[in-house]
Amino acid sequence: MTILVLMAVIAGILLIRDDWQSVDLANKTTKVGLLLNGSRSDRSFSQTHYEALESLQDELNLEIVCRENVSADCYKDIESLIRDKGCEIIVGVSFGFGESMQKAAEKYPDVYFLHATGTGHSSNLSSFFGRMYQARYLSGIVAGMRTETGAIGYVAAFPIPEVIRGINAFALGVRSIRPDAQVYVRYCNSWTEDSAAGEAFNNLMDSHPDIDTMALHTDSIHPHREAEKRGVWSIGYNLDNSDEFPKTYLTACIWKWNVCYRKEILSCLQGKFHGSHEWMNLEDGIVSLSDFTGNVKPETKQEVLAANIKMRSRKFDVFYGPITDNMGNVRVEAGESMSDSEMLNGFDWCVEGVTVEE
Repeated sequence: MTILVLMAVIAGILLIRDDWQSVDLANKTTKVGLLLNGSRSDRSFSQTHYEALESLQDELNLEIVCRENVSADCYKDIESLIRDKGCEIIVGVSFGFGESMQKAAEKYPDVYFLHATGTGHSSNLSSFFGRMYQARYLSGIVAGMRTETGAIGYVAAFPIPEVIRGINAFALGVRSIRPDAQVYVRYCNSWTEDSAAGEAFNNLMDSHPDIDTMALHTDSIHPHREAEKRGVWSIGYNLDNSDEFPKTYLTACIWKWNVCYRKEILSCLQGKFHGSHEWMNLEDGIVSLSDFTGNVKPETKQEVLAANIKMRSRKFDVFYGPITDNMGNVRVEAGESMSDSEMLNGFDWCVEGVTVEE
């Protein structure tokens, strides 16, 4: 009797697994509305999302209806995708889309909403993000190994928790290798404008001509162009652009959004969707560093690998104490760590070694 019960349980598990994997998608094409705050060919953030969804079109029988350069107040765009285009799934990729997506999710309960970089959720709305700060820390190790002067520039979009979290993680990575290093930050107050990002980088260089390495958190790749002109090593974001800047590019903190999109969209198609917020780890595969270029010092790989293994073991994470801010105050005591809520919402301070330029 026990054997029969066990066999029945195993059979049930196999049926559930088979049901998850074998979905008949041949008879129906599902329209997915994609809202980008930039261009699908920006060689940066928006392109990573477009390519991730595009890679799933044939497998999941999807039709992608894309809207580019969408403003934060995107409610009318969402309505147009639903009413005029018949989209059954709406994907938004900017944190600023959150209010409009939540409003639309309430009005259209039969439509699924997927908010990348968001934090809210409801019965028909999921948000998800990756712990990019972990990859930022690893890229800081790359920068710390490469710099000769210890002066590093950082072009950032806006002083919001996500961006400040990345700056701090990067600086902690740098100073794990080079404790005397200084990271100089300028905000360009734009995600996408080339002129603003380029100006921020050049202002940094004018103020600190000893900067020999830079990183960025914008969707504009223009600072890499300026860095190539000046012979400054650079670390990218979102997408590997090493082919564009062969003389100075080191690596990039990159996204692999198809990890999320396949899971979320499949659950929509199967009627098994449960709205949630998920913040995925390095080992989940959503964030990583791109392949190192020949500009990276050879011994860097071993340092990065060692830190990566420590994080994956959960014996260490970026914001484990002790951590001191740039005003000399202990923010995280030894033996303690920041909570997810603090990291997501509470970062309004910078760690030791970071200077924000006005």
